[in-house]
Amino acid sequence: MEARFELGAEALARLMPMHLALDGAGRILSAGGTLARLIGGMDGAAFGDLFDLRHGAPVGSVSALLRVGGGKVQLEVRGRPDLAFRGLAVPMGPGEGALVNLSFGIGVVEAVRRFALTEADFAPTDLTVELLYLYEAKTAVLEELRALNVRLQGDKVVAEEQAVTDALTGLRNRRGLDLAVEAVTEPDFALVHLDLDRFKAVNDGLGHAAGDHVLLVVARILSEESRRGDTVARIGGDEFVLLMPGMDRAEPALARIARIIDRLSEPIPYGDAVCRIGASAGLILSAQVPGADVAQMLAHADAALYAAKRAGRGRVLLWRPDMAGE
Repeated sequence: MEARFELGAEALARLMPMHLALDGAGRILSAGGTLARLIGGMDGAAFGDLFDLRHGAPVGSVSALLRVGGGKVQLEVRGRPDLAFRGLAVPMGPGEGALVNLSFGIGVVEAVRRFALTEADFAPTDLTVELLYLYEAKTAVLEELRALNVRLQGDKVVAEEQAVTDALTGLRNRRGLDLAVEAVTEPDFALVHLDLDRFKAVNDGLGHAAGDHVLLVVARILSEESRRGDTVARIGGDEFVLLMPGMDRAEPALARIARIIDRLSEPIPYGDAVCRIGASAGLILSAQVPGADVAQMLAHADAALYAAKRAGRGRVLLWRPDMAGE
């Protein structure tokens, strides 16, 4: 003996918030709360006026669906091709219509986002809710991983920048100078080795804080006197190197360094005191030593620098071959 059960509309809505109950003529007797909220105006409406029905091959009516015994269906809301469902249609008995239980299928994530669906819009036993929790958790984890990757990339950029930057002045350090030289594509460039005069007297007389202040002023002046594309590096306590790509003549280079030395000779206020320094420099052009590496050029610029110091300081000299042993 086949048992027969009947469910009231309220119980049916709780169990299947996306159901459609149809009579034999294809009119909607009841609809789940989720469907009613999404579509509206369904009570008593003709199924065919609201939905296009698919059942493998197209099935044009509910009666035709019932004749083939129901089964899996696909519905599309008329006038809203973006709103489609998958489901199962079950005949309720001869001449009694059908019960159709629907879902969003694989489009559930997009539907939740578009229609602001919540747990209450799904059956309590629907695994969709659990899958949504997993999806949200996965999305949150991926967002955290993306944010972490951005932070790591930022930290990497900062670390790389710190690795080539002098901590006190913000100028390039020796490693930064080496990389800048490697990046030069022009055959002609100039290197200048500049050393401060009387800097030790500032440190000894006014302390290292005053010395740091002087170094910051020097860094600012060197940066102000540099062209776009030039590199200014601090390679020692009071030693600086200027790399000037494209510089192929001595006269403009000498004039620029002489101007820098003049500015560095001006008094530098520090609190109630005044710091007085100067500078000497040696200059070499790449054209003077074709094929020489950076270490050789720096050695020649260093020789010119010490020749300038022996000549009375406060000046810049262009390297000459006879300075090699000085």
